[in-house]
Amino acid sequence: MPIRDRLPPIPPDRMTAEQKAAAEAIIKGPRGHLVGPFLVLLRSPEFMNRLQRTGEYLRFNSALPPRLSELAILLTARVWSQGFEWHHHRIIAEKAGLSSAIIDAIAEGRRPEAMADDEAAVHDFIAELHRNRTVSEPTYQKALALFGEKGIVDMTGISGSHSMLAMLMNVAGTPPPEGGKPLPGLP
Repeated sequence: MPIRDRLPPIPPDRMTAEQKAAAEAIIKGPRGHLVGPFLVLLRSPEFMNRLQRTGEYLRFNSALPPRLSELAILLTARVWSQGFEWHHHRIIAEKAGLSSAIIDAIAEGRRPEAMADDEAAVHDFIAELHRNRTVSEPTYQKALALFGEKGIVDMTGISGSHSMLAMLMNVAGTPPPEGGKPLPGLP
């Protein structure tokens, strides 16, 4: 049975001044609300502030368009079987134009059959990075041709950042968002 809510939301009247300021910074930023990993990270406000600034760049301003950025996030959430991250970003990925067929295949732990070249490059890069802890020269060259060096660095950063968030939420037992089912483990 999975552990749930080891680090649940902190009621506002129990937050320190530093926690309140960190929460307010996220709420006033492009995210607009405090959910998931930030509820966990609030226990370390300075860490949260630093990490969220990096995450804000990677999510909203990276070299990858939102469809591909969200693909990288979903692939990472799937590797970690992180239900909150999966369900939260599935909605964002669909709005960004990622097909349901691709999303469903990833949820099932399969390589999607029909992907555009840029989607296949992101999929193969992130899958290989997690599986092998590096990428082969052909995978690297394909990503380089499509996204450039900045795109490779940003794509790696997206996966690394979301791996950290997934680890934090898995340790905390963060449940999926309202209406989301737990993401099954991979075979």
